[in-house]
Amino acid sequence: MGANAPPSDGKLLLVARRVVMAANPAAQRAGLLAGMKLARAQALVPDLLCLPADPDADAAALERLALWALQRYAPLVALYAADGLVIDITGAAHLHGGERALLADLCNRLATTGITARAAVSDTAAAACAFARYQAEAQLVVPPGETEAALLPLPLASLLLPDEMLLALHGLGFRRIADLADQPRAPLARRFGRGLIERLDLAFGRIQAPIQPIRPPDLLSAEQNFIDPIASPEALALHIGHLIARLCSQMEVRDLGARRLDLLFHRVDGEVKALRIGTARPNRDVPRLTRLLTDRLERVDPGLGVETLRLVATLAEPLQPRQAVSVLTEASAPDLSGLIDTLTNRLGASRVYRMTPVESDVPERSQRRIDANAPALRRTWQTQWHRPASLLPRPEPIETVALLPDNPPVSFTWRGVRRRVWRADGPERIFGEWWKRDAELAAVRDYFRVEDESGARFWIYRAGDGEDADTGSHAWFMHGLFG
Repeated sequence: MGANAPPSDGKLLLVARRVVMAANPAAQRAGLLAGMKLARAQALVPDLLCLPADPDADAAALERLALWALQRYAPLVALYAADGLVIDITGAAHLHGGERALLADLCNRLATTGITARAAVSDTAAAACAFARYQAEAQLVVPPGETEAALLPLPLASLLLPDEMLLALHGLGFRRIADLADQPRAPLARRFGRGLIERLDLAFGRIQAPIQPIRPPDLLSAEQNFIDPIASPEALALHIGHLIARLCSQMEVRDLGARRLDLLFHRVDGEVKALRIGTARPNRDVPRLTRLLTDRLERVDPGLGVETLRLVATLAEPLQPRQAVSVLTEASAPDLSGLIDTLTNRLGASRVYRMTPVESDVPERSQRRIDANAPALRRTWQTQWHRPASLLPRPEPIETVALLPDNPPVSFTWRGVRRRVWRADGPERIFGEWWKRDAELAAVRDYFRVEDESGARFWIYRAGDGEDADTGSHAWFMHGLFG
């Protein structure tokens, strides 16, 4: 590291037992790949930098990465092969804005730490790992029900078969999954064993292999085992309340409050289902946490029964006792954290927020989103001019009939509907922010509030002052709607 780090443009190999275990991008561009004998690599490319591989350190780093993913993305995370993770995002993707948004956030955060990641979402763990390793796209979401068709073009290596089996299959002319998909299963099983059939069935989702979720030993947790498995919502809700009470007692001893709770349902068939909830502030209010979890029980399929319930506080923060408000003092602001928690867990964190004003005359820059539970900022909204109840995500072009330079439109067409203007107010002139970029040195917008024959009111503007072409295109745009 630091001054001792190898040059970024050098060809670097990690070697163990005279075999290439990993190659950096420069070495890969020179034709060197993992699994190649070191002697052959040195014969092909003489100016190599070879360092000893450290599988134990790699495994420890992968485990730390899994624990990070556990705290940030989903309650079920497991190691997969020597260089991959499986994250079960069922019921958790909406908290991050959807599957594509979750993948983008995951890969971007890893990129900022120097880790290049490939990720995929699919119906099965084996298929997702195959797509992540061998699909051309670095981030791929396979729609439900399309996994099998998407797997067929992939090479057999994507099934993570043993090297000897892979060489034997290649010798028989089998190169891709499609080559095996329609072959009789019995001859394949006799020739290569059940392992090949199981890998195919796992990828296609014909059989399920429960993942072994990673759990750090120091996490606060509470667990309940059942002699007779339970499946009814009433029984599950009852025991969830008991687990939360036990976990909150543990947190009280340590002066902690939960920010994120994971509830794991170990079913009798070996599968593990999970629920995750989060709170805006550290919390150990038993009724509130119980309600947040039981409200989402409908998302969990207990199957033939649950034999173990495990509740884990994957994120806990210090929680100091709050002084009760005296009737003689000024009343405190209402606590909305309970409502915020309920909405966030139902809709996702990206959909629950507050708006705060920003010092800018340009409408789309005059506000920004902040956390719904953030403290109030000492800023006020601009009230000199009326503003619409909602702005469009971006201004949309409209066709108008108007006299330049200062008259409002007589009519306009927006989204295919022509509207006559009965009343109008304006213009309100807004100049570009020249200190941000040169393109706004002469930019001008003239805004009008207009009302059509039905009484609907709109906020439209003309780009430019209506006279000088340098101030704008003089095209008209719809920017907002009044309530």
